[in-house]
Amino acid sequence: MRKFNLTPDLTPLYRSAIGFDRLAKMAEHAAVQNGNTGYPPYNIELLGENRYRITMAVAGFSMQELDITSEGDKLLIKGSKVAAVNDERKYLHQGIAERGFERTFQLADHVKVVGAELENGLLNVDLVREIPEALKARKIQINSARSATSNTIES
Repeated sequence: MRKFNLTPDLTPLYRSAIGFDRLAKMAEHAAVQNGNTGYPPYNIELLGENRYRITMAVAGFSMQELDITSEGDKLLIKGSKVAAVNDERKYLHQGIAERGFERTFQLADHVKVVGAELENGLLNVDLVREIPEALKARKIQINSARSATSNTIES
């Protein structure tokens, strides 16, 4: 019997997601996380050099039923549907999910949540990577050995 690898190869995504590699790894493992069914679906967009957006389809959820928590390098998005007390509807077909969800994202270093917006059933969570000044690349001037020795001799 042949075994197939059901984990998608996202190696090209790692190369294009500079500075956001942990989020790419999370996307790779999302299908096998704790029986995760892929609900609700989401996109991860690169908006600029250090700006990202997670867009999650949360149709049917109100702002009061959604909760976003950022702690350290983890972003947790929860949706909790409030059960209707006197819901006497009789469905012939019910294809719209009315279940709660919990989605955890592993954020890369120095990535923080800067805002969230719910519009037309889509939850947009904006992220930015702010590298501290001490960790940013800086240009180092190269002096020639000859000019360095001639300066000390002349002095």
